[in-house]
Amino acid sequence: MTIFICILLSFLVICAVAASFAKNLLNSVLIFMAYSLIMSVIWMILESPDLAITEAAVGAGITSVLFFVTLNRIRSMFKNAVENKEKKESSNETKTE
Repeated sequence: MTIFICILLSFLVICAVAASFAKNLLNSVLIFMAYSLIMSVIWMILESPDLAITEAAVGAGITSVLFFVTLNRIRSMFKNAVENKEKKESSNETKTE
């Protein structure tokens, strides 16, 4: 059992460091979700099922969904900004001709 706990704790540290250094935001959110699930398992091993359920529901569930929605909005805002810039450039090109 001690080896299993050491493996979980090492995965927890790896997830924390990887989420910090991830270049892609989507990968960072997925790593954060894995972190929350590992933390939930650790809470179960520590015989605290109420905290485990809360960590799984809030950490891996609701927070991850909110992060995904936020990433989707950021990408759509960026996409709209690029489209508006392209339209503006194309209209400027037609005016100069």
